[in-house]
Amino acid sequence: MPRQLSLVPPPAPRRPAPPALVVVAHGSRDPHALSTVNALLDRVRALRPDVPVHLGHIELNAPLLPDTLAALGDTEAVLVPLLLSRGYHVKQDIPELAAACGAHTHLAAPLGPHPLLVDALQARLLEAGWGATPRRTSAVVLAAAGSRDPDAKTDTARTAHLLAARLGVPVIPAYASAATPTVQTAVRTLLARGRRHIALASYFTAPGRFATECAQAAPWVAAAPLGTHPSMAQLVLHRYEEALATSTAARQLASA
Repeated sequence: MPRQLSLVPPPAPRRPAPPALVVVAHGSRDPHALSTVNALLDRVRALRPDVPVHLGHIELNAPLLPDTLAALGDTEAVLVPLLLSRGYHVKQDIPELAAACGAHTHLAAPLGPHPLLVDALQARLLEAGWGATPRRTSAVVLAAAGSRDPDAKTDTARTAHLLAARLGVPVIPAYASAATPTVQTAVRTLLARGRRHIALASYFTAPGRFATECAQAAPWVAAAPLGTHPSMAQLVLHRYEEALATSTAARQLASA
C-alpha cells in the first residue's frame, strides 16, 4: 500500500516575546498618585495585552526602578519615563539606575511634548468648564513642576504653544518650583492683557503636592492632572514602539 503524505502543515515558528515595558514614575507621597499610575498601567495593558507591563519608581514609592529591573533579570526592557519633559531624571537618574543594575534596557523619550498630551490637556480643561467664556477674554496657564534644565523649559514651552494653537487663546507656561514664572506671576501677566477668564491646565501626570498647590492658585477653573486619560496610555505605547524602532535601526546600522 502506498504511503500517504501528511497534509498537516508544520507548526508556525513561535514569535519571540516582545520586550517588557517598564513605566518609570517619579514617585509621590500622595497616595492618589500611585493609584492613578497603576490605573494608567491597566489601560496600557488593555491596549497591548501581549506586552509585559511593569512599574518602577525613581524615589518615594515601591517598587523602585532597581528592584523592578532586578526582578526582570535578563529580560529585555524599554524604560518609558512617565515624565513630561527632558531634565535631570531623564538624562541622569534613570540611565544611571539602569546601568547600575546591568539590565538590558532601552530608554524611551519622555512623554512630552506631543500632540496626544494636548488632546489630554484639552479634555481635562473641558471637564473643568473650559469653553463657557468668550475667547477674547480667556487664557490658560499651563502649570508644570519645573526644572533647572533649560531643555525641560523648552519642552514645556512647546506644549504651551501646541495648546494655544489648539484652543485659540494665549497659553503661558508656569512652574511650581525651580523655574519661572510662577502660576501667580503668569496669572498677573494675563490679567494685565485683559484676559479675565484664566483657566489652569494641570501639566502633571498624577495628583501630588505641586499639582494641588498650582490648582489652589487658579483664579477661575483648574483642570485635573492628565492621569488615566486614554491619550496617556496611547502615548506610553507610542514611546515604547518608538524606542524599539530606534534600537532596531541602530543595530542594523552597526551591522551594515
